[in-house]
Amino acid sequence: MNDKTDFRCGTVAIVGRPNVGKSTLLNALVGQKISITSRKAQTTRHRITGICTTDDAQYIFVDTPGFQTRHASALNRSLNRAVTSTLSSVDVVLFVIEAGNFGPDDEKVMKLLPDNVPVLLIVNKLDRINDKAEMLPFLKRVGEARDFREFVPLSAKRADDIKRLLGVLRPYLLEGEPIYGEDDLTDRSERFLAAEILREKVFRWTGDELPYTSTVIIDKFEQEGNLRRVFATILVDRDSHKAMIIGNKGAKLKQISTDARVDMEKLFDGRVYLEVWIKVKGGWADNEAGLRAYGYE
Repeated sequence: MNDKTDFRCGTVAIVGRPNVGKSTLLNALVGQKISITSRKAQTTRHRITGICTTDDAQYIFVDTPGFQTRHASALNRSLNRAVTSTLSSVDVVLFVIEAGNFGPDDEKVMKLLPDNVPVLLIVNKLDRINDKAEMLPFLKRVGEARDFREFVPLSAKRADDIKRLLGVLRPYLLEGEPIYGEDDLTDRSERFLAAEILREKVFRWTGDELPYTSTVIIDKFEQEGNLRRVFATILVDRDSHKAMIIGNKGAKLKQISTDARVDMEKLFDGRVYLEVWIKVKGGWADNEAGLRAYGYE
């Protein structure tokens, strides 16, 4: 890393309603998959910190759960607390919306945004808009709802767009030394990342069949040289949910476990032995004490 007197470092919150591409954006900004993605709402349940260090800046990104407006369970109250507490302690906020789509749920999240922190409007999924001329009236309409410091239309899948966003963000960071090492990508442990990877595969392979009330607990995480042994439990709400995950003759659970192991080996750059069980615990997502025991804030 170059020793520059004008080095900048700061924290950047990524917020928005569910399914606008926040986790995909974070992964692109960091250059590595550290936050899980799926089409299912409520995929991200924890604050995930991703770190991007360049020659002249360190960006500390915080991916938040999508603000929940449709269910009032203890789990959703926990997710919403994670969003609001994050916003009070960052240097700049990226408010992510979908290009051409700004509805009541976006407005609800927008009302949570702090007045004392710069907010940049990130218009994601621009690649899905065929007629870019449509974007001018759309941006004008959204811009009338709040005073945004910047408008940044982009596609999180385009490397040039990500580079451009970093350039736009840099002046909003504070002058100062980096907080993390230049090779650090996240402050989350491998144990945590293993649970997230397995949870993503559960969502991927069950689609809309399985309600959001499922989670993953890592019972044991051991490392012997370059081999990691991971013992995990998938926690579900009902026996019928357990059957969905197991699938015909255990085929779906085998596919979930295999995909999760492959992703873990890529991320950890080493061999992984993964053993997975499924446990039924009714009402876990609506129990405040239980949520804390499972790592929710």
